Amino acid sequence: MKALVTFSRILVGLLFIFSGLVKANDPIGLSYKMQEFFLAWGMSALDGIALPLSIFMIAFEIIAGAALLLGWRIKTVSWLLLLLIIFFTFLTGYAYLSGKFKSCGCFGDCLPITSQQSFWKDVILLLFILIIFFNRKYIQPVFNKSTTSFLLLLVAFFSFAAQRYTLKHLPVVDCLPFKKGNNIAEQMKVPANAIPDSTVIVFEYEKDGQKVSFTADEFPDDFDDSTYTFIDRYDKVIRPGKNNEPPIKAFNLSNQQGADLTQQILELDKVVLLFVENAKTPVHKWSKGFADLYKKAREKNIPVYIVSSDANAVKKHIAGTSFAGVDVLSGDNTSIRIAARTNPTVLVLQKGTIVDKESYKRFNRITL
Repeated sequence: MKALVTFSRILVGLLFIFSGLVKANDPIGLSYKMQEFFLAWGMSALDGIALPLSIFMIAFEIIAGAALLLGWRIKTVSWLLLLLIIFFTFLTGYAYLSGKFKSCGCFGDCLPITSQQSFWKDVILLLFILIIFFNRKYIQPVFNKSTTSFLLLLVAFFSFAAQRYTLKHLPVVDCLPFKKGNNIAEQMKVPANAIPDSTVIVFEYEKDGQKVSFTADEFPDDFDDSTYTFIDRYDKVIRPGKNNEPPIKAFNLSNQQGADLTQQILELDKVVLLFVENAKTPVHKWSKGFADLYKKAREKNIPVYIVSSDANAVKKHIAGTSFAGVDVLSGDNTSIRIAARTNPTVLVLQKGTIVDKESYKRFNRITL
């Protein structure tokens, strides 16, 4: 039994640390996933705490995994791990059984797994944690109390510091479709190996005051009866396809007159796009860096645009700056969130290919 407990302890501890580190690369991505759950549960009022909650949960995963490996206060840690995995299993189970989520974000965007895979992963993990919970007497601290406390303090510091860094400077490893080197136009296409959904046409009629539905192969024998009144016709998915959605969806750029400039911008030899989700980040935190970049772009005759899902607010936000005259384009909020994990973020495109990308903390690193 002791060998099984040791194996379970190492497996669970390493998996929690690994899971936390992967998500620490992009904590804001986890907060967006939390907001999806809040929306599904009618709790969108909690959107404001999604990011702080995701930061805490990621740090807790890493710290709890390290505490388990070090054998620190194993009774408390085993209880916390059990409660956490029960909560995770509920979330992944809901995501899988409800069919509302293709992914629960358990390993972030760098290691996407389906809701079904996430659920069974947590079920298996629950079994190992139960082994630890009921046999914790076999687990002893690896080091003395002071050394263990010092190591956990280092782990805690790293857990929060790593997330703070990525929130300010973009993910260390960019696994999103707007990463440097990707061509946006290509990312807007359905993958070549896509398997489309299998669908069947369903007809909906009314007969004797009741709605009846049937497919083209299941027409009732008395269908010629004039008592059937047509209501609707729709396609029903009987077997979901695979990999049948483009990585970038709903990417569009339109000016204040409503004209779509997307294709025109993607065909430019070079263009600078400043993605500003909203006006929440004070303009003084990034205006100097962008003003310098804007000046360099103008000297080289490179077009510059600002893209936002709240164009009017951003237009007022930049009033009085040296770049107040830059055209502010309207874009899809989801696409902007994917393209810019910091608010704001600059992308430099060359015929639609992202050749440079930096957060507002590093606009000075952009080369034109």
